[in-house]
Amino acid sequence: MWEALEYDFMQHALLAIVLGSIACGLLGSIVVVNKMTFLAGGISHFAYGGVGLGVFLGWPLLPTTLAFTVGGALILAKWTQQNRENSDRIVSLLWAAGMAFGVLMIDLTPGYQVDLGSYLFGSILAIPTSDLFWMAGIDCFIVLLVLGGYKPLLAVSYDHEYAELTKVPVKWFYPLVLVLLACGVVILIRLVGIILVLALLTIPPSMLEKNASSLQQLMMGSTLVCFAMCLIGLIISYYGDTNTSAAIVGVAIATYLTKTLLELATNRLSTKY
Repeated sequence: MWEALEYDFMQHALLAIVLGSIACGLLGSIVVVNKMTFLAGGISHFAYGGVGLGVFLGWPLLPTTLAFTVGGALILAKWTQQNRENSDRIVSLLWAAGMAFGVLMIDLTPGYQVDLGSYLFGSILAIPTSDLFWMAGIDCFIVLLVLGGYKPLLAVSYDHEYAELTKVPVKWFYPLVLVLLACGVVILIRLVGIILVLALLTIPPSMLEKNASSLQQLMMGSTLVCFAMCLIGLIISYYGDTNTSAAIVGVAIATYLTKTLLELATNRLSTKY
């Protein structure tokens, strides 16, 4: 494995794992605590429309996808706030619309043969330097907003009514989180692709939620766990000659299932004895 670090693509992959783990740890914790998994799935699949638009217009894919996804997140926030009772239908609509728009744009691009798998399932070993700079910039934006608004985020996440009574700007929390999610999704798409983003975003914080004593601890733990999962997945794919994104998510799922089974076995033994 060490000899592989001599290659630029492997160095880029490791840097992408670090950047992706930060986004996953911070935003995944917020998603899990606030039970926004379905919203995260809608935003991640809507992002494919940005990929298709970038391909069709010949624009850089990452910034185009970022702008498209953030715009969709703002529309989703406004629309669902006005129609809370139909929010699941709205998310489903945007989910399908983004995917369909992306496929249509790619099909309409003359003379362009694109590998859909690289966007749907990720291409961590083919991340250029320019994308790493974009990912680092997005990460800085996410970290600054989360740190700057940590107390309001904490209040709204654990006690919505108390947050309203203490004059926390609750109405801004929802669109802010969706915009942050859109930014994080764009980073994670480069790691594991649109289809597998949701797994990487939710599995690490779901594993640690019961044992974390605070949101801050959950964020830090999720970041470390995500990094470990991605690194192990990268090593497995290197030696096993398999798809890296699938290996990463496979490690995440196997870890989650192992932890769950160990907890069940421990609970049964403690009850029995």
